[in-house]
Amino acid sequence: MICIVCPLGCELEVETGREPKQIVRIKGSRCFKGKEYAAREVTDPRRVLMAVAKVRDGHLPVVSVKTDRPIPKQMLREAVKAISKIEIDAPVKAGDIVIENLLGTGARVVATNNVGKAISILTVK
Repeated sequence: MICIVCPLGCELEVETGREPKQIVRIKGSRCFKGKEYAAREVTDPRRVLMAVAKVRDGHLPVVSVKTDRPIPKQMLREAVKAISKIEIDAPVKAGDIVIENLLGTGARVVATNNVGKAISILTVK
């Protein structure tokens, strides 16, 4: 794997043991951060999720959202489904919490953009 923690981009080799998620050796890291990254990727991979959520009565139909911390990688599909089921009332401001605790992970889903209320234009005859 390639380490993404710093600009060095070390090529890491992780040797695992017979037990699930047992790490025997990590080679190729030029700093301690690379070793930590590799160990975490093998034992508990996590990702920050970026998605969109529906907005009701907004000038845009959706707002971009993201988790405020990484969530388990194996939960990403389920998390996207959970976010796709919600609908937020406009206006939405960047930083608004859309979901307080996503699937019990402790991660909050936060709006990353503003969506104002839709303006209806009336025509007079």
